[in-house]
Amino acid sequence: MKGLIIVGAGGHGSVVADAAAKSGYKKIAFLDDGDKSFCLGYPVVGKTAEAVKYAGYDFFVAIGNSKTREKVTQDLQEKGLRIVNVIHPSAIVAQGVTMGKGILLAAGAIVNPNATLGDGVIVNTSASIDHDNKIEKYCHVSVGVRLAGNVAVGAYTWIGIGAVISNGISVCGDCMIGAGATVVKDITERGTYVGTPAKKKN
Repeated sequence: MKGLIIVGAGGHGSVVADAAAKSGYKKIAFLDDGDKSFCLGYPVVGKTAEAVKYAGYDFFVAIGNSKTREKVTQDLQEKGLRIVNVIHPSAIVAQGVTMGKGILLAAGAIVNPNATLGDGVIVNTSASIDHDNKIEKYCHVSVGVRLAGNVAVGAYTWIGIGAVISNGISVCGDCMIGAGATVVKDITERGTYVGTPAKKKN
């Protein structure tokens, strides 16, 4: 297994590094445009612009903002760098799951049969994605989220900690689903939705 360069030495980067180490990476380092020297004990070896110096490594972009994560990922790919998925060994990936690139499955994440995850999706700690879900690119499924079967989530949507989306529901892209919200009807208009049942916040 190659070494891994993680772009972004923040809290999310530390989660990625821990999952990567547990999944078999022996050499891990960071690129970050701040002033950090280490993250989780791993060295910050340079700035994002220096990525091509590490062309022999695998790459993962650990930036929380979805559109920034997409832009940085695309820039790395245009430079010929290899973007990988990082899957914690305690995550469960069922048969028939389809995944893009740059995906994190954190500790305790569950992805059930025939689900599809687009590029750059984050399935955070102990989140559960049931059968036949379609999670489009650069969504963030936060800690403890529960998605029932046949749920569809549009690109760049952030589903907050502990939120629940009922069976067969569709959520459009560019939405924010608040922490603990319960979505029981389709969401067709971008915006922030909170409460039980979830309603658009004015």
